[in-house]
Amino acid sequence: MTGSASKTAPETARPDSASTEIGADLRHVRSWVFDLDNTLYPPETQFLRQVEQRINQYVVRTSGLESAEALAVQRGYLHDYGTSLAGLMMHYQIDPHDFLAEVHDVPLDVLTPDPGLHAALERLSGPRLIFTNGSIGHARRVMEKLELTRFFDGVFALEDADLIPKPDPRTFQKMLTRFGVDPTTACFFEDTPKNLEPAHAIGMSTVLVGPKAFTAEGAHIHHRAATVGPFLTTAMLDGDPQ
Repeated sequence: MTGSASKTAPETARPDSASTEIGADLRHVRSWVFDLDNTLYPPETQFLRQVEQRINQYVVRTSGLESAEALAVQRGYLHDYGTSLAGLMMHYQIDPHDFLAEVHDVPLDVLTPDPGLHAALERLSGPRLIFTNGSIGHARRVMEKLELTRFFDGVFALEDADLIPKPDPRTFQKMLTRFGVDPTTACFFEDTPKNLEPAHAIGMSTVLVGPKAFTAEGAHIHHRAATVGPFLTTAMLDGDPQ
């Protein structure tokens, strides 16, 4: 399967926040790749806002800009380079590992485990992987808080990508090589539409998750899900009764 968006789409419920695509055909999938932040927990938690505030403080201190100007700069970096860190490294002399440790050192109290997501992940046969632009320490902390660690076979974090974030195609290739994943039998879940473009280009099936799921456009978006749990619960998987 090439992941063409021209295939017949399963019935979908749209577009309110509770809706999700129903009955997606994922019987070809052998490897499951998930972004972490705002994908495996709902963005409504506002958890990443804490990280963004830490980044803003870092940019203010590094650049000498006022907070509002620094916020515009960091958002520009995120858009242009994939992460604020990548932009900072292009324009300032910083220690990226100190940056990652500082901005991810935030409370986890707004995150809670989701038994429905746990049950949905248990349905999946084959390796389940985390592919994040966050640090490895951040990924492990969040996964532990969400009680997800036991469901996953590996994590590919920003350090594993030599600090080159998604959507850089080189980072996708490094992730696939690390875990021996065949992209044509892999499915990638992500809340940022542009991060699905290289996945589509190499033959992965793609699922856009979250608030943009039913508004973003493009042939690189094959499936859409308000949240991961209900989408996987209703999906057609290899080994399901016919």
